[in-house]
Amino acid sequence: VQLVESGGGVVQAGGSLRLSCAASGSVLWIDEMVWYRQTPGKQRELVAAIPRGGGRPNYADSVKGRFTISRDNNKNTVYLQMNSLKPEDTADYLCNAIGVEVSTAGTYRSFDLWGQGALVTVSS
Repeated sequence: VQLVESGGGVVQAGGSLRLSCAASGSVLWIDEMVWYRQTPGKQRELVAAIPRGGGRPNYADSVKGRFTISRDNNKNTVYLQMNSLKPEDTADYLCNAIGVEVSTAGTYRSFDLWGQGALVTVSS
């Protein structure tokens, strides 16, 4: 199983971007899916998290009301819709997923994976 991110880019302040993170491979199920962001010299920050189904998403205070996390369990994909972007949102955005896959031997094994990162740059 691997996570592949897409959707990063450069946008002016006030603009919007949508990030996607898709899990490919023999995924059986995925538990919580999380978006983090990282900037040089700073700790990795949890941006938003969404449980598998029916639960309330969790957001960092800095993005509440501007970012929306969602997921499509049929596609094993998590999204991050980012609106009203600010220069301080500039970061490398990474997705994380914990779940279970089916191995080539037909057994179940857990995974805890990270995407490759999607760079978001917000200009003032």
